[in-house]
Amino acid sequence: MRDFEFRDFDVRDFGVRDFDGINALVTGGASGIGAAVARELLARGARVAVLDRDTSGAPDGTLALTADVTSDDAVRYAVAAAVDAFGGALHTVVGNAGTGAAGTVEDNGDDEWRHVLDVNLLGVVRTARHTLPHLRRAAADRPGAVSITHTCSIAATAGLPQRALYSASKGAVLSLTLAMAADHVRDGVRVNCVNPGTADTPWVTRLLDAAADPVAERAALEARQPMGRLVTAQEVAAAVAYLASPAAAAVTGTALAVDGGMQGLRPRPRPAS
Repeated sequence: MRDFEFRDFDVRDFGVRDFDGINALVTGGASGIGAAVARELLARGARVAVLDRDTSGAPDGTLALTADVTSDDAVRYAVAAAVDAFGGALHTVVGNAGTGAAGTVEDNGDDEWRHVLDVNLLGVVRTARHTLPHLRRAAADRPGAVSITHTCSIAATAGLPQRALYSASKGAVLSLTLAMAADHVRDGVRVNCVNPGTADTPWVTRLLDAAADPVAERAALEARQPMGRLVTAQEVAAAVAYLASPAAAAVTGTALAVDGGMQGLRPRPRPAS
């Protein structure tokens, strides 16, 4: 059977405007998946605030706010600034800011464990803590359209080598997503996450650049995904947009895998050429 040819798909080509009147905040929105999410929501009609340590890559048309998610004060001030700029309403939050780590449980010291958990887990907590009061108010006016979406990872549900710390942080994000969905379902706030497989992002590029043989390492990452390629940031952004959109009004407590089949499929090895 011949492999299909992959062609990138972009819902924006069809003029979808399902986020008209919706105000969104995206953490880590100036690069990689976060920037793709911000562009997707903008194109579909949302007003978007980007919260990032370095906002130089924030997409045109977004409200760029400089803040580090490891600082509770910085997150609080940035959220307040976004809500003020949006006229007092906030409908959609994407907790995307994150960092990576490589190694086994023996390789990362306590300081690195604290840092990664501070960004990947507590950064999500701080963002939710300061946005939930605004989301609850918005839910009364826009039922089904108010949501929090976290960027989790395939590492939360599959054992990956050399990713002990990163996997632990994302496993915590998955559990937090489910607990928050239960806590806030009656507030009208939906809480979900996306679980990307290995994505073609700046962080993965840096990992490849640090490898002894970047070409061989990229080939290995592609080979472990059944589709035989890395996930694109735009594909993850489209999944985030679905979970945040009014079309997903009945979806909460869900982890949506965007992983090229990595989580659930076990295809036979490709025949030798």
